[in-house]
Amino acid sequence: MKHYIYQKWILLGFLSLFGATLAHAGAGHHHGAHGHDHGHHGGEHSATSNGKEGSPNGGRVIQLADGQLEFYLTPERFVQITFLDDTGAVVPAADQVVSVIGGDRSAPTKLEFFKNAGLLRSTQALPHLKNMPIVLQIKATPDAKRVREKFYLNTSDCPSCIFKEYACVCGH
Repeated sequence: MKHYIYQKWILLGFLSLFGATLAHAGAGHHHGAHGHDHGHHGGEHSATSNGKEGSPNGGRVIQLADGQLEFYLTPERFVQITFLDDTGAVVPAADQVVSVIGGDRSAPTKLEFFKNAGLLRSTQALPHLKNMPIVLQIKATPDAKRVREKFYLNTSDCPSCIFKEYACVCGH
């Protein structure tokens, strides 16, 4: 009988220690809740955001199969797309086709783009929301397969670096 009670106490001690470890691991800052979701995003083909250095305007860097692009929200809330090579140098826009859907899910805003000084700029602004879902679709050429990137555009200031949360590079 005593052996059974000791086993019970050992099991309870182990479970409380294991539970405390899980609680500590989960107590960190979860980036997916505010637009730092840098993992695989699903979709037909998925681009991967790295959000690291190399952003010429302070936007979100998204890795593509052949280079990268920067998703940048201007102060007027227009979306600017800058194409980059593998080293982070700006490459003029060519025949890429880009579209963005964002804003309120019940009334989404679909953005189209035009070339402006080697960049792509949206024809209209996004609504004034602090945190909105974004679906970015890119085709390298009009006939190419679509690459889709989904993330939350959190326009709050990062408390630890100079960027907005959607483009944060500090890893807090």
